Amino acid sequence: MGIWSIIFNFIAMVLGISTPQNFPPPLAAKEERALFEAYRNEGDVAARNTLIEHNLRLVSHIVRKYYTSHPAPDELISIGSLGLIKAVDTFECSNGARFATYAAKCVQNEILMYFRAQKKHSQEVSINETIDMDRDGNPLTYMDIISTEDTIADDLDIKVHTEHILKLLYECLDERERSIIILRYGLGRLPPKTQREIAEMMHISRSYVSRIEKKALGKMRQQFETKPTFTST
Repeated sequence: MGIWSIIFNFIAMVLGISTPQNFPPPLAAKEERALFEAYRNEGDVAARNTLIEHNLRLVSHIVRKYYTSHPAPDELISIGSLGLIKAVDTFECSNGARFATYAAKCVQNEILMYFRAQKKHSQEVSINETIDMDRDGNPLTYMDIISTEDTIADDLDIKVHTEHILKLLYECLDERERSIIILRYGLGRLPPKTQREIAEMMHISRSYVSRIEKKALGKMRQQFETKPTFTST
């Protein structure tokens, strides 16, 4: 499991969701604006979390539409989710733009930055280079997905997000809880393990592993709601 999948899995688990099919539906425009005002004016973290949750479906939609032939779509959803979080943290209702439009640009920029990073040790990247195929089988180039002159994605360091997530493990959990979460989600160098495998390793029952995992995720969720893992700059 790659670091991007790890990040997305933690976002999903902390927010209480799992798969794209379980993503909450989009918010009504009036409700969305009220949540942004609560977050901007009052620092309402719960409002921020709701905005992230109800727009994760947009990330999945972008990946399914533009990157159908990519071998690791879950990885791209993980990367795009970071762009969504940046969009929530930087969007201003007063500019008159629709959040979905703004967020889509941030998600696309995040994915584009990922492709650039993949190419940094190889030949120079051309904006006309084909990187994928769209749903209709047409070639998709970097130029096709560059839709804004904003440099939000380039100005924020992805590494910070990873460090925050790993730091959360040590801030919230005791040693046993931390060990089970690390093993369960493959946060070390080994692949993720099942609850049964962890139970055998720790000489405890599978149901006990399940209870500890559930408790640990609950503690992380509570910490996320009171102290955001990803903070705006």
